Amino acid sequence: MVTCVFVLLRSVGDPVSIFLGPDATPEMKADFARQLGLDRPLVEQYLAYVKSILSGSFGLSYVYRRDALGVVVDNLAPTLTLMGAALAIATIVGVLAGAIAAINRKGTADRLITVLSSGGLCIPAFFLGLVLMLIFSIELRWLPTSGAGSWKNLILPAVTVAASNAAVLARYTRVALAEALDSPYVMAAEARDIPFWRILLHHAAPNAAIPVLTVLGMMVGALVTGSIVVEQVFSWPGIGNLFITSIGNRDIPVVQAIVVLAGAAMILTNLAVEFLYVLVDPRTRRSDH
Repeated sequence: MVTCVFVLLRSVGDPVSIFLGPDATPEMKADFARQLGLDRPLVEQYLAYVKSILSGSFGLSYVYRRDALGVVVDNLAPTLTLMGAALAIATIVGVLAGAIAAINRKGTADRLITVLSSGGLCIPAFFLGLVLMLIFSIELRWLPTSGAGSWKNLILPAVTVAASNAAVLARYTRVALAEALDSPYVMAAEARDIPFWRILLHHAAPNAAIPVLTVLGMMVGALVTGSIVVEQVFSWPGIGNLFITSIGNRDIPVVQAIVVLAGAAMILTNLAVEFLYVLVDPRTRRSDH
């Protein structure tokens, strides 16, 4: 991941020429490249880049002229707030809707939730954000259109990011729980007159939780990319706005820091999901697994 980020960002053009503009003299370009180490061979730049990451630094920002990681951290809190709210909404709505659809298979609720989840997957985040803004901010005047002044500013961006993720969770939950409810051990429990709610919570839900947890782990990447788009729509002051601005300015150290941190978050989240498997399904503790 670190290598791909390095190669891709340096294949889009000379950052010195883009940053200084066409009016810069050769002497200005040479001095700027020397200050930031861009005059060295790519192999040396790569080794210095890896060394700086291992030491906890991503280099000096071309725009802010300070540590790139510090620039990202300064903008991280609003994005984490947005992602946390979106994850909570997606998990509650998606799992609950999927469970209702599985319990009422082939019923009206199942068909309605299937249609809504399909729509949630098809609608782009930026379009949904604009529609929600038009309805709740411009027409009804219930919520603000942009900024991050209060909790009201968080509602529309969080719902926009959560919509597609809730749709994915609903579909996976529906399939996993329906399979669990149709399994022989559930039929055996029903034959013993065990209450349905107990069968659902103690027998079906734990077995259906594994694929749902897997989707939750993979959802971190979708939340990161969704936040980048939605922050632009609602002018939310997070790393999404910083990311787009840094790409436009060819501020490579900041872009590298954001991409590497996002990738590391996905890796750590999937590792945490692996540990959750053991807690949810005791069968995974067996040595032959």
